[in-house]
Amino acid sequence: MNGILIIDKPADWTSHDVVGKLRGLLHERRIGHGGTLDPMATGVLPVFVGKATRGVQFAVEGDKEYRALLRLGTVTDTQDTTGTVLEEHPVIAGPAELETVLARFRGDIEQIPPMYSAVKVKGQPLYKLARRGETVDRAPRPVTIRLLEQEGWDRDGVRLRVVCSKGTYVRTLCHDIGAQLGCGGCMAALRRTRVADFTEEQAVTLETVAELAAAGQAEELLRPVEACFASLPRLDIGGETERRCRNGMGFAVRGEPGDYRVFGADGSFLMLGRLDETGRMTSIRNFF
Repeated sequence: MNGILIIDKPADWTSHDVVGKLRGLLHERRIGHGGTLDPMATGVLPVFVGKATRGVQFAVEGDKEYRALLRLGTVTDTQDTTGTVLEEHPVIAGPAELETVLARFRGDIEQIPPMYSAVKVKGQPLYKLARRGETVDRAPRPVTIRLLEQEGWDRDGVRLRVVCSKGTYVRTLCHDIGAQLGCGGCMAALRRTRVADFTEEQAVTLETVAELAAAGQAEELLRPVEACFASLPRLDIGGETERRCRNGMGFAVRGEPGDYRVFGADGSFLMLGRLDETGRMTSIRNFF
């Protein structure tokens, strides 16, 4: 069984929990996920099965899109509502003041990873130190916020839409926005709606996977590994060119420089390839 499952991760499950469940349902050990979601978060979790695990790194590299709920006036140790409340403040700011602050976070910014995260310092995951009551200095990390907009205010908080690069902590973004407003803030809910080219419309629940697995039809849910690269142009090859490709050799083709999905004469997906300015195609990752 080889391919990609787009799972709608339920709340209170870790991404590792989902992988473990699917290993049991699909009877396949080679399973990995693309892009960790915190337990409180829901939404798009690409899961790679069998030989498709070779594509995990490319999903992780892609942009992510989220819908987040920002609760203003509350600061917690985890930067979300699962943590211990450290401070509470009245909220005076409104949409206009928030828009001014959001503008400061668009584009290339730096984030300090939260203590409750899997980032390692001197070989120790930060969350283990945090659970012992320790706080250590963390180096800021560059991330890119491609889109950040408010979608409405209600009694639960401010609803935000975020499109960002890999490595972005949305709960840290909520915390930092609250700090800039002067009242503090934390993340009250999070749903991921897109990872790279995979969207929530494509996602299925674990219950659906279980039902089809019991009927021997789970394979119908799998997307081909080339779905990771759906936005890239397709290149079909055959004959001597395909032979060279399958032997790990570069080959000459005509086309614009850039990355391509390369397919063999029988329609099988061979590799993610890169064509340079000289017209030479080489492999980024083989999938045959």
